[in-house]
Amino acid sequence: MTGAVSPDRRRFLTAGAAVLGAAASAQLWLPSTARAAETPLPDGVFSLGVASGDPLPDGVVLWTRLAPYPLNGGGMPDAVVPVQWELAEDERFGRVVRRGTAQAQPAYGHSVHVDVRGLRAGRTYWYRFRTGGQLSRTGRTRTAPARHSSGGNLKIALASCQNWQHGYFTPYADMLAQDPDVVLFVGDYIYESTPSATAVRRHEGTGEPYSLTQYRNRYAQYRTDPDLAAMHANAPFVVTFDDHEVDNDFAGEIPQDPAKQPHDAFVARLTAAYQAYYEHMPVRATAVPNGPHIRMHRRLEFGRLARLNVLDTRQFRSDQATSQAGAQDPSLTMLGAGQKQWLLDGLRDSPARWNLIASQIMMAETDLQVGEGKLWFYDAWDGYQAERNAFLKEFRNVRNPVVLTGDRHLTMISDLKEDFADPDSAVVGAEFVGTSVSSNGDQDQTAFHQEWDPRLPDNPHWKLLDAHRGYHLLDVRRDGIDARVRIVDTVLKPQATPSTLARLRVDAGRPGVRVV
Repeated sequence: MTGAVSPDRRRFLTAGAAVLGAAASAQLWLPSTARAAETPLPDGVFSLGVASGDPLPDGVVLWTRLAPYPLNGGGMPDAVVPVQWELAEDERFGRVVRRGTAQAQPAYGHSVHVDVRGLRAGRTYWYRFRTGGQLSRTGRTRTAPARHSSGGNLKIALASCQNWQHGYFTPYADMLAQDPDVVLFVGDYIYESTPSATAVRRHEGTGEPYSLTQYRNRYAQYRTDPDLAAMHANAPFVVTFDDHEVDNDFAGEIPQDPAKQPHDAFVARLTAAYQAYYEHMPVRATAVPNGPHIRMHRRLEFGRLARLNVLDTRQFRSDQATSQAGAQDPSLTMLGAGQKQWLLDGLRDSPARWNLIASQIMMAETDLQVGEGKLWFYDAWDGYQAERNAFLKEFRNVRNPVVLTGDRHLTMISDLKEDFADPDSAVVGAEFVGTSVSSNGDQDQTAFHQEWDPRLPDNPHWKLLDAHRGYHLLDVRRDGIDARVRIVDTVLKPQATPSTLARLRVDAGRPGVRVV
């Protein structure tokens, strides 16, 4: 999907000023009588920016949310507000190809999700919104390649775990400069933790969010980060959630602390959290929540080059094991029967060269016990080993499986083994566990290596282990995936110096990953 960056695109990246040039023509969207009938609105309705997501060969989702007072419930009148949108082939909107009006409803926090169709495959488009005489910033997006195309490349930025209180989201500034085709965000978009007086940046509110308004305020705060907002406005995102969008380490309808959160109260919390998640993400109407349920697992195709299976490893899982025997219990499930079969079917019938799986939590084994014996994190796939092992056996018959993961706040890049209990078992795939955007802050590297380096002999499948903040950039081509681990020197300041920590390669037809 990528090629040389055109001068027009470079101007967009560096200046971000297309909205100024567009303002003069914005009044042409509607006749004067319609403009006069618009509901008077407070200034700053587009404070949360714009975004796009889930690209298809012929379409993409465009998003915004009207919120003049973003940290105080939004500040919009209790009325449906019409929002005009338009999408063009150029950033000056001289060649508009689609336009329309969406209804921003109070019931959904005045969020707008426009599922634009009828577009050309593999094309860059620009879009914007207007209401009440106010114009949003301009966003840039891109459709997926044509369904049967087999060439080209796809540049994916893998990100996760952005804790507002642990630091600034400086890795996004570098990601913007790298100009990915799509950003894959695999969980912990917000953190539900209470405000801390000693944090780098303090969470809004007075405690953890439980109500819909509280979750809206927390998402709105994160959306005001300028680097995150700029990245959302520059490339489509494909998102899924992990635990902190709701409650740390929750499983299905079971909270982290059942003694403190009765079932009915936690179901109400799930309902609020899922709705706020939908309201702030560029996802389709298939993700509109139904009470404490939301459809997040889905499949996106990037021609015949790559199939992306996006998982939901929270909503359908059994409660976490508490012992080694429990982790090996065949009755435990991470995905639930329906999603498990959906994933298996999607792997078995895939026509794609690369079969990518977005999994919020790590699939490769993490043996924490130095020397004899095993010690696992039960919240990861290690806690659901029967189901994990069944997938790994299936990978033998899948073309080029690669798992893309978050959660750990570490870079952990591994070979996937058919059976981690057998050191001689076959390598069947590769996994990139991306580090965090900001969670854990500027980690003490010496202390990290003192803790983790002794575990390397017990985990020979690990190819790279690191604790800097950043993201992974993967260039997917027919013959292989070239990956770069991009890191920043700090997240404790609004600006940072980026660099490439390591380069890795996955060759088509040869399972596993190697450091270049």
